[in-house]
Amino acid sequence: MTRIYNFSSGPAVLPEPVLRRAQEAIWDLDGTGIGVLEHSHRGKAFMAVLERTEARLRALAGIPDTYAVLFLQGGASTQFFQVPMNFLGAGGTADYCHTGVWSKKAMAEARRFGAVHVACSSEADQFRHIPAEEETAWSSAPVYAHFTSNNTIYGTQWRSEPAVPAGVPLVCDASSDIFSRPIDVTKYAMIYAGAQKNLGPSGVTIVIIRKDFLETGSRDLPTMLQYRTHAGEQSMFNTPPTFAIYVIGEVAAWIAAEGGLAAMDERNRAKAALLYDYLDQSKLVRGTVRPDSRSLMNVVFRCVDESFEPELVARATARGLDGLKGHRTVGGMRASLYNAFPIEGVRALVDFLRELEAARA
Repeated sequence: MTRIYNFSSGPAVLPEPVLRRAQEAIWDLDGTGIGVLEHSHRGKAFMAVLERTEARLRALAGIPDTYAVLFLQGGASTQFFQVPMNFLGAGGTADYCHTGVWSKKAMAEARRFGAVHVACSSEADQFRHIPAEEETAWSSAPVYAHFTSNNTIYGTQWRSEPAVPAGVPLVCDASSDIFSRPIDVTKYAMIYAGAQKNLGPSGVTIVIIRKDFLETGSRDLPTMLQYRTHAGEQSMFNTPPTFAIYVIGEVAAWIAAEGGLAAMDERNRAKAALLYDYLDQSKLVRGTVRPDSRSLMNVVFRCVDESFEPELVARATARGLDGLKGHRTVGGMRASLYNAFPIEGVRALVDFLRELEAARA
């Protein structure tokens, strides 16, 4: 069967060499005669997988020993409440940058545990831009500041971290752009991300957390919900998602072989530019995001004649361009161009749109 171009926002496209290695590992992991899905999570074979996966992630992003790398479950949605549950107590205030659906969900969970201050918001602009520094007002003493680095639904992305006050721990939901570009981990107290967009399959959440910040978390919580529990047990307090961790390790090796995070950034910029350049001159479709806030991961666009959108999506699917329908809350179209998505797929999409535009002229 011929594979088609997968523009899905997540779970998303994976590198084909990784899929081939995963096929082999399901049958036989590293010559053990047992597949990765069958190995004991405490056996030597899987422990080797866990250790090399963490080492590969640390090498890619320059993660210092002062940070723990955790492989958890429950997705970013669990982190929405686990972060404030650990670090935001009664009487405390956490600052949140509000740039879309995911930050709204994170704030709703945080309010269960303490006060939330909205430091900045683009809601009045229908989330079409990332708030600038002059649009931001931090509270007097936040216990942490939180932002979502890339917004899959609205197609916006922070160019760099928000400039939080000195000493305020910065927490980031990087689910949809983690390891798509170089990152200075030391600017953060904590980064969390569902892996299913740039790093692996669904079912595992990566948490990169500074160890001294981790230790400030509440001890009056169920054992499973304390970050120190998982850091102390090397993510092995309970049975981890073994196969997903294996795939992350292989994706990390693929990124390194392709040139690392700088190379990913260059490729992702080229892919996004190809599509944005077409959108900027097209009479058929138009981008929805302010140019200074455009995401490299999720290109959101609409037809000038919005009634034509269902037909466009149907024709694209028939052409082997799958997953272009926009999120149900905003409509339109969305092309997700994560690390493993090939530039040939972007060219195929642009060619398709040009043909449609010419036919409707």
